[in-house]
Amino acid sequence: MNPSTQEDSLVQQTPAELRINEIFFSIQGESTKVGLPTIFIRLTGCPLRCRYCDTAYAFHYGEEMPIDTIIQSINQYSAKHVTVTGGEPLAQRSCHELLSRLCDEGYLVSLETSGAINVADVDKRVMKIMDIKTPSSTESDKNNFDNLAHITNNDQIKFVISDQSDYEWSKQKIIELNLTDICEILFSPEHESISPGDLGDWILEDKLNVRLQVQLHKYLWGNVPGR
Repeated sequence: MNPSTQEDSLVQQTPAELRINEIFFSIQGESTKVGLPTIFIRLTGCPLRCRYCDTAYAFHYGEEMPIDTIIQSINQYSAKHVTVTGGEPLAQRSCHELLSRLCDEGYLVSLETSGAINVADVDKRVMKIMDIKTPSSTESDKNNFDNLAHITNNDQIKFVISDQSDYEWSKQKIIELNLTDICEILFSPEHESISPGDLGDWILEDKLNVRLQVQLHKYLWGNVPGR
């Protein structure tokens, strides 16, 4: 074996690592799995800077961890639901391997993604929760609507609504893209900006086929990292 081939072989044997911001055990506050005890794996980094982001602390700080170590660290919780979140977890290349490994271990896995990064290669066993960015996020130009081709009825599409303009924009996107024919749609009121009751009134008035979703964890514990 020549030196360059030997070096390549060694590189390929290096265990995959991810930069992890935090791992914690909590109650799922969002998605159709709301209320279930869930292990959260929060990856560091995100290419977006949404105005209402409530996890900006995950943009920069984290610890490099091999996937084997991640798996070992979550086994202590004896829970079957795992959510991989961020930041934007798909910004790290090894996220795909992590998702597949978690599924192989028997976990029921969900992925929270902005949809700005291609989701085509996400393991089919993973439930994708794709956040279509509304205008108030200031990042709606990053929406990659080509990703809709890879969303199934096992997945969910989420809109974070900050005001009535966001609501009207989201309603139009649902009609324009036939989103309710693809999967369940979640409308989540931005915690600091809008009353869930107002959003509920608009949904009922328009007879919109979406699920109103509040962030349950914030009502339980406030906006506390690791909860």
